[in-house]
Amino acid sequence: MDTFRLEVSADGIALLTMDVPGEPVNTLRASFQDEFVAMAKRISDDSAIRALVIVSGKADNFIVGADVQMLAAAKSQTEATALSRGGQQAMAQLEELGKRKPTVAAIHGPALGGGFELALACTYRIATDSTKTQLGLPEVQLGLLPGAGGTQRLPALIGIAQALDLILAGKTVRASKARKLGLVDEVVPKAILIELARKRAAELASGALRPVRTRLSLKGGLPKMLRSMADAEVLQAVALEENPVGRRILFQQARKALRTKTRGHYPAPEKALEAVRIGIEKGAEEGYRAEADFFGELVVSEVSRRLVEIFFATTALKKDNGTDDSSVKALPVRKIGMLGAGLMGAGIAYVTADAGVPVRLKDKDDAGLGRGFKQIAGILDAKVKRRRLSRRERDDKLSLVTGTTDYSGMKTAEVIVEAVFEDLKLKQATVREVEREAPGAIFASNTSSIPIGQIAFGAVHPEKIVGMHFFSPVDKMPLLEIIRGPRTSAETVATTVALGKKMGKTVIVVNDGPGFYTSRVLAPYVNEATFILAEGAPVEEIDRALVDFGFPVGPLQLLDEVGIDVGAKVAHIMHAAFGDRMNPPPGFDKVVESGRLGRKAKKGFYLYVDVAGVKPVKEKLVDKSVYDLLPGGQKRTSIPASEIAERCVLQMVNEAALCLGEKVLRSPRDGDIGAVFGLGFPPFRGGPFRYADSLGASAVVERLRRYQDRFGARFASAPLLVEMAKSGAKFF
Repeated sequence: MDTFRLEVSADGIALLTMDVPGEPVNTLRASFQDEFVAMAKRISDDSAIRALVIVSGKADNFIVGADVQMLAAAKSQTEATALSRGGQQAMAQLEELGKRKPTVAAIHGPALGGGFELALACTYRIATDSTKTQLGLPEVQLGLLPGAGGTQRLPALIGIAQALDLILAGKTVRASKARKLGLVDEVVPKAILIELARKRAAELASGALRPVRTRLSLKGGLPKMLRSMADAEVLQAVALEENPVGRRILFQQARKALRTKTRGHYPAPEKALEAVRIGIEKGAEEGYRAEADFFGELVVSEVSRRLVEIFFATTALKKDNGTDDSSVKALPVRKIGMLGAGLMGAGIAYVTADAGVPVRLKDKDDAGLGRGFKQIAGILDAKVKRRRLSRRERDDKLSLVTGTTDYSGMKTAEVIVEAVFEDLKLKQATVREVEREAPGAIFASNTSSIPIGQIAFGAVHPEKIVGMHFFSPVDKMPLLEIIRGPRTSAETVATTVALGKKMGKTVIVVNDGPGFYTSRVLAPYVNEATFILAEGAPVEEIDRALVDFGFPVGPLQLLDEVGIDVGAKVAHIMHAAFGDRMNPPPGFDKVVESGRLGRKAKKGFYLYVDVAGVKPVKEKLVDKSVYDLLPGGQKRTSIPASEIAERCVLQMVNEAALCLGEKVLRSPRDGDIGAVFGLGFPPFRGGPFRYADSLGASAVVERLRRYQDRFGARFASAPLLVEMAKSGAKFF
């Protein structure tokens, strides 16, 4: 079946429609190249065709990029490089065609990666003002770089600094921002996209329209990604991109910033930067050659393989209803009730309203409700400020949230989520209230550690009780952990999974147990960090070791962020459930008893205010007075960073294997996604199960055994790992 369809109108304007047969979105594949080349030649040779408009045959997307399955199937660097060169040749042919017969890209929906590169090769670009329209080169998110000419055409179009800001961070922008940057020439309503594109194509062909493009001024300094790297003198020099000195400074500072950010773990942004530099300094031909060579190298790299595996896993989860029976259907959810307007409750209310679902928000008094509404309005206002929302859209979303101090308006909610204090008796009492006031509703507990079976104890309808564990801050964290209790029905699970997806979350479903999956595997990881601290290691060395391993923050900084008291409470729950294996180090309770609760108390492992307790501290500094509460006092002893990282990470890997062996987890895939999206496990390592496979089960067991000899039972290997070590099996 044909992917490209050509229609020529009486005025000589051709409409080329791309519509990949049998697929919901358009992707670029090497197998399309011959058809595309033949179509371009036909257009070039047909004297009746004056100009060309390229559109998508899909309802709400232009072209979302190259087919990732095709890239994953590449068996060698040579094969992957050939894919890039093929894409470059196709875009070069389109660009050459445009010099004789103007080409207009009519963009509605995502134009990403290769799809945006195709648009860049056109003479003129028009995009719709729909929120569905996004443009960008996000390849670095898969450990790649743009491979069809993007590293060369984008800097030529909008300038080096602005192009680097998009390419190196893999950013996508909406149509209005794209117009400001010069990525597109016009932004119009969807209803007139094709009509106007035809008109502009005719005007370009006749010479009545000659695009005049000016680059966005850099008077205000560098783009966001680059701005933090340079001082005022550097900014002034870099603004002169035609100046060789300014260009050299720009590339030097960009490379420095990348290395600070990636710590050498992600090669794609640096390769992309180098491809841009080569094209600027040595000419486009050399730039295209470098782009293709780097693309081939990256496609077969271990980092890209891990990131692509995560991509496939999240894609599979989008089709998963969370049960073992794909025929189970989710109930429609037209309204939810939200109990608790605190940080978590207000955050959940926001993501629900943002998804277009009305929310009835309850708190104990008007003051609590007021704080919740203020938080929700603040998130929306920030989006308006960043021009992600219009003022009207902001008001429409806020109008979906109504407040109450009782259960009025809750009876019609299909799902009621609670985010009350983490106390079993309080949660059980809340279940009884909801069953009385809204007997038909699903009851979802946003608990991070209390078993759902215990919360549902004594409930009239335990089949309607489920866990919905959100992560803070709810509006930013992508994971939602659904917990299926012992008597939770498949219909309840499917309904909450569908609701979570509607909220834009990546959803995993786990079975019940203390800490479920994410809190359970996080507990020994953080616990081990506190043991290392008690042994005398400095706070900053512990955190640095784990950041160098690839975590976004270290375990002790993480404790400060979530609350040291919260961490201690979870630790006691884990200790009660799992015994000495989860026992915190002796004397650590003194830290909590001293009032050091972390950032919220402005007192933790790090300093948050000055000595007078007034001014915020901008630089991240350890509060060394915390050592007075710990064994060893102010005398600190360095422990090798490799040992610090290995001990903490092995604890997480081992606990993940225990969760899989005990069937808390449905699959290693879910365990990796939960750790990467919920806990910050380094994506380039793939997650605890992929990481264990990279080491080999026998190596993991041997390392655990050595630490068990030194530190005792908390390093005892999971039975599943021991079995796998004997058989040589892998998780994947």
